[in-house]
Amino acid sequence: MIRLPPHPRGLRIGLFGGTFDPPHAAHRAACLLALQRLGLDRVWWLVTPGNPLKDTRGLAPLAERIAAAKKLAGDPRIVVTGVEAQMRSRYTYDTVRTLLARGRGVHFVWIMGADNLRSFHRWQKWRGIAGLVPIAVVDRLGPSLYAVAGTAGQALARFRIRESAARALPLRRPPAWVFLHGLKSPLSSTALRALRKRA
Repeated sequence: MIRLPPHPRGLRIGLFGGTFDPPHAAHRAACLLALQRLGLDRVWWLVTPGNPLKDTRGLAPLAERIAAAKKLAGDPRIVVTGVEAQMRSRYTYDTVRTLLARGRGVHFVWIMGADNLRSFHRWQKWRGIAGLVPIAVVDRLGPSLYAVAGTAGQALARFRIRESAARALPLRRPPAWVFLHGLKSPLSSTALRALRKRA
């Protein structure tokens, strides 16, 4: 049984996926930036059972990561959910397709950090994802310098809209994406996990 958070028609909802192992302040800051710049009503944190592109050995249990994410979120507009485990979905394309089918009338936007844009061409059906839902790419310290010049950034360049038009993104027909500047956080879950292991 798939239980989605409340999603009335017409709502603008950002989708922010990840392992959140651990969740950190840059996750929250990226979503607060997206909420403001895109005029979103909600952001759903999709805490995934595991990332197919990463080594999931040693990954904290899903319930533990969801609890930590809820503790960090600290904003009623950020909704933490483990719905991907209910869907038995391993891939973003499948997740987005299911959400679109179940949330008719909702304006979904996929949110990712600039580091993910750099590796986006390695995601399964990445062009399909871009064809399903508008995408907001949020600035990251370091990756922002070369993410747009990467394989996916170049392939999708003609669909990029001006940052000044970001508020209209949720209503745009995909493919459409925007790069949101202003967040320059060096934090990453990978680095925090490495620190945790050394402690």
